[in-house]
Amino acid sequence: MRLCLVAMPWMAIDTPSLAIGILRSRVGEVSPNVDVTEYHGALHWGEYLLAATGGQLTPAEYMRVADDGIIQGVGDWVFAGSLYDDPAWHATALRRHTASLGDLVPVAEQMRELADGFVAQATSDILSRDPDVVGFTTSFMQTVPSLAVARHIKRLRPEVQIVLGGAHCDGSMGHALHRNHRFVDFVARGEGEVTLPALLAHIAEGTAPRAVAGVCWWDGDRSQANPENVGTISPDLIPMPTYDSWFAAMDVSPTREYLSPYLYIEGSRGCWWGERHQCTFCGLNPATIGYRSKPADRFWNELTTLAARHQVLDVMTGDNIIDHAYYRDLLPRLVESGWDLKIQFEAKANVRPDQVAMLAAAGVHAVQFGIESLNQRVLDLMDKGVSGATNIRVLRLSEDNALTVMWNYLYGFPGELEADYWPTIEQMPALVHLQPPSGAMRILLERFSPYFERPELGFAERVPLPFYRHIYDLPDEELFDLAYYFNSRNAGIEGTVENALIEAVAQWRKDYPVSSLFMIDGPGATTVHDRRRGWPEQDHVLQGWQRAAYRLLERPYRVLALHKRLGEQGHHVQQDELQGWLAQCQTDGLVFNDAANYVALATNDVAVHLATERGEQVVHA
Repeated sequence: MRLCLVAMPWMAIDTPSLAIGILRSRVGEVSPNVDVTEYHGALHWGEYLLAATGGQLTPAEYMRVADDGIIQGVGDWVFAGSLYDDPAWHATALRRHTASLGDLVPVAEQMRELADGFVAQATSDILSRDPDVVGFTTSFMQTVPSLAVARHIKRLRPEVQIVLGGAHCDGSMGHALHRNHRFVDFVARGEGEVTLPALLAHIAEGTAPRAVAGVCWWDGDRSQANPENVGTISPDLIPMPTYDSWFAAMDVSPTREYLSPYLYIEGSRGCWWGERHQCTFCGLNPATIGYRSKPADRFWNELTTLAARHQVLDVMTGDNIIDHAYYRDLLPRLVESGWDLKIQFEAKANVRPDQVAMLAAAGVHAVQFGIESLNQRVLDLMDKGVSGATNIRVLRLSEDNALTVMWNYLYGFPGELEADYWPTIEQMPALVHLQPPSGAMRILLERFSPYFERPELGFAERVPLPFYRHIYDLPDEELFDLAYYFNSRNAGIEGTVENALIEAVAQWRKDYPVSSLFMIDGPGATTVHDRRRGWPEQDHVLQGWQRAAYRLLERPYRVLALHKRLGEQGHHVQQDELQGWLAQCQTDGLVFNDAANYVALATNDVAVHLATERGEQVVHA
């Protein structure tokens, strides 16, 4: 049997597909008689755009669509005309729908004019491998490009078996894709390491996969959907990805001069917090949210093997949250290695100072801590398990350790009040020396989230985002089963306070590169140097109990607890005097206060802020 694994746009163009890399390895282990090839559609689409436009549409334009067009379905729309053999397919409607994207719209329209030619070329390239089975991985905007090529393959060579899998095939989405697209022979729902080899065996034998969990298949003209697995697969069944084919293609690609490739690896799956307290807005599939992690030895071996093989030290992890054990078992090994690694991880915000320092020392240069808000009550509505003061602390610790923090300020939660936002908005000018969110945005309703699964939590009305109707030729009930993103009536804040939050975040982003608030210890005193934009240039000298109190506030404290700790250190101060001093510190922007928890804002050093090559995320030197 000959199998071609395909990763279409719009995955990141500068990294290999983790799904394809893992499945390539897994099929090789379990089904050695299957001859596997790969088609790197994202990379080849970038090449096609370069050639067809004489270098006008570069990988930068590709990534703009991939990064900025998800919520409007721009990437799917680019290929929708190819799926339905109609270059004008819903062009006017989607142009109107995406008008807010500004100059990205004409870029997408230019790409759409080129989509038919690329689909024809991709179809030809895939069929030149003479496959028996073509397997497409789908996530977000990969779905319509995959369907377009699959349809053309089936038209030219009906005997080729088409399999769809990936994140956009989970649950009802996969069954909807299958039953509404007759040219798709099978949809594999859930984790593919077990499902795909079992399905390939049935295809080879010509038997119906009645017992393969999660598979959708045709019984005559009827679409059958086998029940999905209840449990999760063991990390032992998740092999190290094979990326040789992608790097070989990248080495000779005309896009190479525009890109700095990075490795995409996986240490764990699921979320150890989410399996107990899934965040109310989180769209992780509950069927696979159970946390599993590779031992540190194995992760280290895979990381160093792939980095040495491909001579790449930039690494993105696919983990939803770092394993606690990695702070002890993995990160010290990375420190000792001396490798000049640049790794991105996701973590929980309630980390210790030594853990943040360890992340930085290990070559982790960017972390997504899941901050999302700076207000305790709103964070409780999310079921985040952290406080606003804790989130401020991790921003300050990251500043101290030159870690880039990736985060968004989210709002629009059922039950939130204007009173939850005004105190934070009023304190935002004091935070401009800490890394800002990429923006303030209303939450989206995502399939599989508690908000989606439990309408009684506040989102009773659930309607697929408008772009689905502009892309697919399907009735509303089918779109509901197929969609991942949904609209509902706005919850939470609106109007004046919403606008004030958005404006405050925008000002924070503007002021951050030229702001600092840092402290230096001297004999008998600590001096806090204020060089924040919007604040008078000032040096605050802290002595005695005030110096001790400010140092204690490197972690959040309530007044009573802080008063007690000062007494234990031999500093005798009246509680009302301490309260008055804290109030003055808040007026001076030296502390942040949320839910009666105070935390110091000054960093331990002054950072130099630099813009990165990718987007407007900020790093330090």
